[in-house]
Amino acid sequence: GAVSGGIPGGDALVLLTGMLCALPVLATLVRPVGAFWLSLGVTPVVAVLSGSGAGDWPWMPGAFLSHLAVLVVVALRTRPRTAAWMWALTALYALLSDVVFGGPYYYTNSGPMMVTSAFALLVVSLWHVRHTAQQEVTAQQTVTAQERSRRTLLEERTTIARELHDVVAHHMSVVAIQAEAAPYRVENPPPELERAFATIRENAVAALTELRRVLGVVRAEDYEAPDAPQPTLADLDALLANVRDTGLDVEKAVTGAVRELPQGVELSAYRIVQEALSNSLRHAPGASARVEIGYVLGGLGVRVVNGPAPSPHLIKPSPGAGHGITGMRERVSMLNGEMTAGPTDDGGYEVAVFLPVTAVHETSEETA
Repeated sequence: GAVSGGIPGGDALVLLTGMLCALPVLATLVRPVGAFWLSLGVTPVVAVLSGSGAGDWPWMPGAFLSHLAVLVVVALRTRPRTAAWMWALTALYALLSDVVFGGPYYYTNSGPMMVTSAFALLVVSLWHVRHTAQQEVTAQQTVTAQERSRRTLLEERTTIARELHDVVAHHMSVVAIQAEAAPYRVENPPPELERAFATIRENAVAALTELRRVLGVVRAEDYEAPDAPQPTLADLDALLANVRDTGLDVEKAVTGAVRELPQGVELSAYRIVQEALSNSLRHAPGASARVEIGYVLGGLGVRVVNGPAPSPHLIKPSPGAGHGITGMRERVSMLNGEMTAGPTDDGGYEVAVFLPVTAVHETSEETA
């Protein structure tokens, strides 16, 4: 009867100690640091409830595994510094247990606990350091890529501003000179006409001065304005001839009624074709390309398409920074145009651009 009556009590004690050992592990889901303190507090309670045999002091088998699990989980969810002070407090608890309460026992498991926990926490800390380093490298690479893209965008805007400065300044100078000379071409001009031309000249000079003041700041100190005029679509044949000399088989097709467009539009179209052909030379050496210029109502269409490289083993493509497309998009954006760029079905690449031209400009040209 005594034996049968002792079994339920032993089962209840085992269940209680098991629950006490599992409680700190579950607490790591809610309060990681609090779970460590709970594990330290549960350890002596489990030892007292279970009694001690040789090798089971101060950590019972269940408490041993529970404390190791808590240390690892808490170290994973916190910082390496937390792992260091948890191990130090565990070592202090083990030392006090051995000195104060471990006298009657000829062996304790403090040594295995400290060695095992040290290795486990070291592995976790190394993982933390490596993971943090990877995050920092990834973040730095992202920042570097963003800064490089932003710098390329600013450089392209600066180039466009310089070119537009030269174009607009030239035309405003012509307006000012013509307005000053116009009254002398008419015999006995009326005062109203002279005042009108004087007003035109004053406004042209003021606009030119303001233009140079605002846009002139984008020029670098060593930048010199080109002696030759900025290129237009009329210079496209010379560009294509130059490209053919480098080995790219390129043909040109023009559709629609050819007419003179604003110089900024023609300059941007020329630069877009130039950059698209440069990309073809760089990424698809030996391929053929086609340039299509379409004069349509309301604007200008530009399409540059190249086929796939004939054999990647014969001529290796030259890697680029990928900033050519960014520059083209910036030009199109500043002119309120539209652009698409992407691979074709046959493995080549296509750049299609539409640059709008205001109806006012077209009407004035037709009238002229």
